[in-house]
Amino acid sequence: MSQLPGIGKRTALRLVLHLLKRPAEHTLELATALETMRSQINFCTNCHNISDTTLCQICANPNRNERIICVVEDIRDVMAIENTSQFRGHYHVLGGKISPMDGVGPGDLTIGSLVQKVKEEKVDELIFALSSTMEGDTTNFYIFKQIEVYNILSTTIARGIAVGDELEYADEVTLGRSILNRIPFESSLKSS
Repeated sequence: MSQLPGIGKRTALRLVLHLLKRPAEHTLELATALETMRSQINFCTNCHNISDTTLCQICANPNRNERIICVVEDIRDVMAIENTSQFRGHYHVLGGKISPMDGVGPGDLTIGSLVQKVKEEKVDELIFALSSTMEGDTTNFYIFKQIEVYNILSTTIARGIAVGDELEYADEVTLGRSILNRIPFESSLKSS
């Protein structure tokens, strides 16, 4: 239990003791559900999102624009963007980001299949939606260099100060990018 993310030894002990107090059938139901999840959930062959079929629900949806691809680090990012109900394209889940310090190189990610889609002219726009960290920016740049010879639009999600945030609490990188990527005031009125 303590091997699960966010679960320390004390919490793991509490969980185990709780399971031992519960009727045996409750613990067996949990074990069966975990086994079913592990055996029946796979990865979409197109975007690498989780799915219980060959194609995930997003890639199989004919109402979505398959020529606009949002590049994300992991499945949680897909869920976060989907919760906004603002994106109607497809995704490409990299499975991480380039991080030499952690031993993660481009070959450890699904960059190859993304570049292949671009080569096959199946993409009009790539939206880079990785975190604005050194590793995220490095991964974005690496992918950009791989696809820059092809005639597609490459964009990145807007970065800056969140609505309701106080400037004094913003980090310097975020505040600096907000200043550099400022928009006309009239445009800010339209998006409010």
